[in-house]
Amino acid sequence: MALVASSWEIQVGKGIRYVGAAHGVAGANYVTVLELHRWLQDLADDASSAGDDYMDITRDTPSDKSFDTIISLTNGYTLDTAYTTPANEYIYGGTIIQGGGTDIWDGIAVVANRGCYVDVIQDGARLTGDFWNNTPNGESYRGINFDAATGKSAQFMVKVRASGADIDGKILLFQTREWGKTYSEFRIPGTGRGVNTVPLTYKNDLNNTTIIGDLVSAPFTTVTNVTTGYNLIDVDNNGADEEYYSEWDKGDCTINQFYEYMKYITRRTASATVYGTAGELFRGITHSVTYTGLAGGAFAQGTSTDLTWGTGATAGTGRILADDTTDDILYIQLLTGVVPTGTITQGGVTATTGTVTEKAVSTPACGDSTGSSIVGAYGFSLEYADLAKNDKITALDGTTRQPPNNVTFTVSGLTSGYSVLVAPSTGSAIQVNQFTLNGALSGAAVTSVVVNEAIPVDTPAVATGVGSIRILRANGQYTKHEYTAYNSGTKTFTIPAHDFSTNGAANGANAYLGYIDAVANATDESYSCVYSAARTLAVRVRFGGTGPAYSDSIKTYQTFTASLGESGGGSSAAVVSDA
Repeated sequence: MALVASSWEIQVGKGIRYVGAAHGVAGANYVTVLELHRWLQDLADDASSAGDDYMDITRDTPSDKSFDTIISLTNGYTLDTAYTTPANEYIYGGTIIQGGGTDIWDGIAVVANRGCYVDVIQDGARLTGDFWNNTPNGESYRGINFDAATGKSAQFMVKVRASGADIDGKILLFQTREWGKTYSEFRIPGTGRGVNTVPLTYKNDLNNTTIIGDLVSAPFTTVTNVTTGYNLIDVDNNGADEEYYSEWDKGDCTINQFYEYMKYITRRTASATVYGTAGELFRGITHSVTYTGLAGGAFAQGTSTDLTWGTGATAGTGRILADDTTDDILYIQLLTGVVPTGTITQGGVTATTGTVTEKAVSTPACGDSTGSSIVGAYGFSLEYADLAKNDKITALDGTTRQPPNNVTFTVSGLTSGYSVLVAPSTGSAIQVNQFTLNGALSGAAVTSVVVNEAIPVDTPAVATGVGSIRILRANGQYTKHEYTAYNSGTKTFTIPAHDFSTNGAANGANAYLGYIDAVANATDESYSCVYSAARTLAVRVRFGGTGPAYSDSIKTYQTFTASLGESGGGSSAAVVSDA
């Protein structure tokens, strides 16, 4: 759009003022820096001033062109930014320098789908008064100075130097965090003169379709943060913990609903605080920082107390998300300035910076969703119980891991008081010789049961309150013992101390797992395990009644062909009265 003279004027005091239609109103006159320069030069060669423009050949030269995209206002001419319609908001396509470099506005061109809502983060805060997101000239799409030919959804200027000092080193972070849309960001570590291109992704997020008002009620309100800061989780269940900076409980949410919740608390204008940072500014780990010479105590993780360093051009601030005190590594989100150097300080705690490593940032900060699983961001995790086999979780060592296939077997159709046994099956009977004892049990307080066979991968981690190991005793009975742990390497089950001194268990005696070995207190009972291969199970349900007439008695229900598969399994007890 060419400059419309009636929309611009030059004040007696050398102020260049915009007096045209405001944003969102038809006729708003957006001009490039070059068009502004050409207009000023055109007025400067006039014999005398005319209209509302105090400019002619007798006046000082108002502007100078270094390039078509870099214009300097000279001899005291300035943009009038205090007027009702600030002049800088209606100029784009390059840089305006005034005061010999005391004030600089650099050009920004956002490359994204039309309508992209852009947040500009400067000096650790989101810029308000985001005029660039207006709908120009009465159009239905947001974003001023849209250019279909070049894919620019908005073009504008941002002030990066004021009163002779760079604003946060001219660093700018651009984000789009609109509900229902994909999140993305682009960081400029220091704008250059002219036009700075900002590529962003802005499209419908097919895994973010819940009405935003629903996020304030169940199941979303059941999400909680279990652990803040450095913590250990064995995501792949291999017996070796990995390191993370977060641990979340998704509560009653599906994994995709959890993903939506994380988007909700980190969206634009979100009121939530995430690990000490305003949700709309939370990005996750951006850098790891090794340190030496710790003094003054310990660093605080996930708090709003900034980590600081440097002065002037070396200054910066960050938020500590995790502190690995074993290896002396901080994991931080950079908030302002440059990466840490020299002495780092948080309150009265200090250390000396070592190696600083930049980390890839995910948008949103939790990672991505496939709809049925989560692809976690660097260092981000849920608690182990909330993870499934298709989730991909990246630890602080940079390695991505997947949980095993945790499955559940459920016996339904029960009534409180029914006795339930689920055990390994031969296909026609309970497999009582699943294990054989390696050594007789004869002590008065036995706590370890060693077997000869490998303990299967799909053995539940603990049996307490749910299952058992049944052991053949000298009197021919299979007694129940709720193991509290087992060790696959030593083939040992740990049980509460039990007296085997008068009714022992012989070396080589049979034993088997009661995957469920309990009295029901609900309409169903279940157990969970790591799936390794299909397993045939025996299910037996009994209840002899309680009343004088035993009107609530049932006939034994049993099956020896129930199946546990890669999606779990179950059996519905077809109860028949035995009144």
